[in-house]
Formats: sequence, structure tokens, C-alpha cells
Amino acid sequence: MMRVLGMRVFGRPVPGVPALGRAVPGNSQQPGSRLRRSGGPVLIAAATLLVVAAGAPSASQAASAGRAASAGAAAASGASAARAPAPSLVPPPEPGSPPGTVPASGSAPPMAPLRPRQLLPADLLVVSATPLPAAATDKIRRLPGVRAAEQVEAARVRVNGALAAVLGVDPSQFRRFAAKPTALHSALWRSIADGGIAVSYTMGQQAKLPAGSLVTVAGTKLETLRVGGLGTVGIAGVDAVVSDAVARSLGFPAGNAIVISAPGASLPALKSNIKAVVPRTAVVELLVAPAVRAVGGSGTGGSPAPAGSAATGGLLSQAQLGVFLRAAVSRVGMPYVWGAAGPTAFDCSGLVQWSLAQAGVAMPRVAADQARTGPAVPVSRLQPGDLLFYHTDPTAPGYISHVAIYLGKGLMIQAPEPGMDVQIVPVDLGSGFAGAVAVAPTVAAAAAANPVG
Repeated sequence: MMRVLGMRVFGRPVPGVPALGRAVPGNSQQPGSRLRRSGGPVLIAAATLLVVAAGAPSASQAASAGRAASAGAAAASGASAARAPAPSLVPPPEPGSPPGTVPASGSAPPMAPLRPRQLLPADLLVVSATPLPAAATDKIRRLPGVRAAEQVEAARVRVNGALAAVLGVDPSQFRRFAAKPTALHSALWRSIADGGIAVSYTMGQQAKLPAGSLVTVAGTKLETLRVGGLGTVGIAGVDAVVSDAVARSLGFPAGNAIVISAPGASLPALKSNIKAVVPRTAVVELLVAPAVRAVGGSGTGGSPAPAGSAATGGLLSQAQLGVFLRAAVSRVGMPYVWGAAGPTAFDCSGLVQWSLAQAGVAMPRVAADQARTGPAVPVSRLQPGDLLFYHTDPTAPGYISHVAIYLGKGLMIQAPEPGMDVQIVPVDLGSGFAGAVAVAPTVAAAAAANPVG
């Protein structure tokens, strides 16, 4: 018997639970990445989900399996120069499918098209270390303001050796909650129903997992799954989606999470009502965070609050700013590693979190939560130490995907992407720029304690 170590649910500690196999330490919150991090200013859940330990295979065996899957992916994508490419055995994609989507093999039933008016925002999430009773979902559906509630499986497993937050879903029902570009791609959801895995745009890009490649997924046992396509689901921090049948085969707790849509409802009040109908050990989290105000005030966030106001709790002091910026600049030349938060390797949000920690400021782990750590700042009023945010994920265009630190004089420091190092570059105010915030330590600490991204 073992215990899952370091387990947290959306940043909240939950009791360790027994699981089969070998203990796997939980990773910290999911990372950001250069202009690509899935997750956004409104619907973002860079959640740390339950860790499902790998079973009998040893770590070296899992790594070997991951390398074998990577080799298989290279072969599947025609990467071998020694052999001529074989004729494709994959049927052409369905009309309207995203480039690179792998069609399902046909064993799953046809996936009915989804119309935009059927889409639902994912507003709240319930997560438990153990299966939730179906009666709890029924009670939630009857609460005032709730339009839909879908029971799913949620856990963290190793995909090609790296921890990833994965949901197990009924594809035909859950796709309503996904980001619009992903939700409307029937071929992707059919590939999930057919036993494949869909990975987020960020994970696909950063971990080099093209559609059609094979990945090794280590739950309580190892399984090799085919990547059916890339698509951000709309609950950020969720790196991949599989069918509920595959999730249970991997050892996920059955039905241990509930996704809830309640457009127009008072979410804090609804959260309290939900807590009253779910087991006491379950965690209820809002998936809606204040948006970053875009350039020119065209975004959905509020107006900037003055420094030192009650709304901000006071901005960084000059002493804190000095330590923060010196710490960040001291990391120039260190490598970008997806999920790393220092001290010698970083992803974008990891660099921000580590650098501010040197100044005694607690920050959330992911870029989208970092976007709610202070008031919005117009470009004309940028000051050194302000955070700059970006979004360019084509499968979820409104999502925050990157964070950088403004240094002054038109320069910023960032951890860019795999294969690159922490660098100082000119500020980018192009089409991917989402806005900026000034960090308020009190607000940042509250966001770190209650992450929704």
C-alpha cells in the first residue's frame, strides 16, 4: 500500500489516498510558456489534479517506454530518413477538422456536430480524492442558476515521462464545455471516443507531440495512446483529455470531478450552495478569474486602481522591486524547461514566481493566475517590475499564454520556449499582447492561496 505524495487539487491540499503501485511525487502547478500557454484570463484552471501513480513498471521502464513512444511518433510522422514514407493508412480528415487531426478509426459511433449556441462556459469545478456520488451531480443540476453539470474523471499521470493533468470525459457531452475552436472539431472528439488522447496546444507544441504520434501514459499501468489532435479544452492547466473508459483503465478515481456551467449566476453564492451538497472532503473552485485589461481598454477587466489603494493592498515597495528585478536578471542565460520554476531552469511563469519569491512575495504558479495579482496598467504607465501578458493559442484565442517582466526603457525579460534561454528583449506589443498588471503583494498572496488557473 502506498500514498500519493504531494497531492493538491487546484492548489488546495487534500488528504493522501491509497493507490496502486509506486509513489510519485506531485508536481507543482502547471507551467506557462512563450505565447502559447493554454489558459486564459477568464476560463483558466492550471490545476494540479490528483496524481495517479505508475504501477508495476519501474521509472526506467517508463522512461524507456516513453522513448519508444517518441520513436514511434517519429516513425509515424515520417521522420526516418533511411526509409521511404509508407502510404498513409489514415483516412482523410473530416470536413472542418483542424490541420493535423487524426480521424478516428471508426470503432466509435459517429460524433454529431456541435453548434456554437450549444457551447457552455465552464464556471466551477468540484474535485475529490475519491469518486463523487451521482446524487451530488443531480443535486447540483437542480441548484438555481446551474445550466449544466457533467461528472468527469480528473488526475495527473505521466505522459511520456512528464506529469500532465488529464481529464477523462464522455466526449459527446463534455465537448460543450471546451473552448469554441476545440469544441466544434468533431473529428478530435471522435478520436477521443475511439480510445485516443487529445493534448492541449501548449503540450503538443512544447513536448513535440504531433497528431498521429504515440505517447505512453503511466497510470496504475502503462498504456500507449495515439494523439488524435491538439486542442485546448477551456479548463486551463488541463493538459490532455481521454475518454472516461480510458481514464478508468488508467486508474483514475471514477467520477471524482464535476464541471459546472452557470452563466449569469452569482458564482460565489453558487459555490457555497454546491459545497452544501457535495462531500465535505471535495474541493469546489471557481474557474472564472478577472480578465486582464487589454491595450486601449478594449478588454473586459476593470479600470486600473491607484497604487496603495485598498483595491490593490499596496504595490511592490522600491526595496522589493529592486530585489525582484535583480533576481530575474541574474537568471539570464539559464535554460527554458517546461514546468521548471528555478533556480537554474525556468518556464515563463516559473521565472516570475521564483524572482518575486526572492523579494518575499508569494505568487501563483501559472501565468493566468499571475494576471490577477494586481491592477491593470496602461502601456503608457508601465513601470519596471510590471508583468506583461500574452495569448496566441489558436485553439483558445482569448487565453493567457505567456508572461514577461517589464524592465524599463522598452525592454522585458522572459523565459521564452524550449531550446531557448532566459533573455532580455524589446517589449512586444503586437497582436498577441493581452495587457499588463502591477503586482500587489497582498493580492498576489491571495491569488497564490486560491488559484483558479
